Amino acid sequence: MTALSPETLALLPQNVARPGWDRSAMRAGVVHFGPGAFHRAHQAAAFDTLLESDPRWGITGVSLHSQGVARALNPQGGLYTLALLDTQTRYRVIGAIGKVLTGAEPEAILAALASPDTRIISATVTEKGYCLTGEGQLDFAHPAIRADVASGLAGNAPASFTGWLVRGLAARRRAGLPGVTVLSCDNLADNGRKLEAATLALAQAIDPDTARWIEDSVRFPNAMVDSITPASDDTLRAQVAQAIGLDDAWPIQREPFTQWVIEDTFAGERPALELAGVTFAADVRPFETAKLRLLNGAHSSLAYIGLGLGHETVAQAMADPHLAAFVERLMREDIAPSVKAPPGLNLSAYIDDVLARFANPAIRHLLSQIAWDGSQKLPYRLLDTVRDALSAGRPIDRLAIPIAAWLRFLARAARQNQPITDPLAPDLLARAEDWRAVLAMAPIFGPLGQDPRFLTAVEAALAETV
Repeated sequence: MTALSPETLALLPQNVARPGWDRSAMRAGVVHFGPGAFHRAHQAAAFDTLLESDPRWGITGVSLHSQGVARALNPQGGLYTLALLDTQTRYRVIGAIGKVLTGAEPEAILAALASPDTRIISATVTEKGYCLTGEGQLDFAHPAIRADVASGLAGNAPASFTGWLVRGLAARRRAGLPGVTVLSCDNLADNGRKLEAATLALAQAIDPDTARWIEDSVRFPNAMVDSITPASDDTLRAQVAQAIGLDDAWPIQREPFTQWVIEDTFAGERPALELAGVTFAADVRPFETAKLRLLNGAHSSLAYIGLGLGHETVAQAMADPHLAAFVERLMREDIAPSVKAPPGLNLSAYIDDVLARFANPAIRHLLSQIAWDGSQKLPYRLLDTVRDALSAGRPIDRLAIPIAAWLRFLARAARQNQPITDPLAPDLLARAEDWRAVLAMAPIFGPLGQDPRFLTAVEAALAETV
């Protein structure tokens, strides 16, 4: 089959949306680290809309640890298909990404970061990509951070995303270029502030002059992003090929719903992303907390409990009436009291929307995918809610059940000698048969792992989970 490319766009069926602007005029105003499925389904699609009126906001992707996206997209001129999954699937070819660089091209990455065209450096590198401690500070004991401190500004290519930020911002300073906006799009509470603190800490350790320049010239807005994005698979590739009549090496899919809230603080020009439905707010944290705790917390709960019950996808788990009822009670009675709703957000209606999104039968979102990186996700998705509940004197019995389900998930993997996707996998699997030993892991649980109220609740929950 003929491949998707700039030269074959004209062959697309009329019902497939495609870039309506001159891509040859597009300039890369954004350098994005982590151009995986979520970024390409969400933020890149928003910039794709903006590019219809302003060609200065194209994207250069940077994939530090994998060449798969680059191998798929670069031969297609950066083009790929977005499938919007609803009662009737719609297809749209996205043209916002001009090229994807890999970690094997350090000079090209540095040149992109230090380009006069670049005004935003953004990231979806997952929680673990920030190399933070359990308290949310830069982990100077992390091997990648130790390597970056040792390399300084002129040694080997940086080993961490934060190291690349410091190296790129230092290059901009030396070139006399203005500061940029560094925009985290990861599911990390207070993501902009945490990334700012981590970047400043690493810069201070490497070059205090660069640290001072970053503090004066660079902005790190908080941001919250939301859209359910199942992983691509061969079924999607076949479906897209049939729909568009072309071979797309790496199409992506998501639900129609998207939400992107950005703190309104930029180092320079702010892109007119409101044209794509983006919300600019003085304070993102209430939106962020609602999403992390209600949507992501419920998602992780469905994943670990659902896998234990033999379910495969979110929709299948929601079709289990007992599990669906449990998750709804968890959200309304245990999580919502810890969330202060931002102006204009009705928490009850928000929970209704989340439950409807979970039940969407067109979304085949694998519970096993949601279960990845539990050690990095649970502190923000569930453990913060547990801490708030304990502080307020509220019960944590239901909140302990998804934690217990995660412990069961680890124990099954250890007994069956099955690998898990988690940066702490070796330590987790070594301790998996002793749940108290897992809860004693300070990078995940901190003092909570020694709290007798938490230990008692988890022990009781373990008796109810499979």
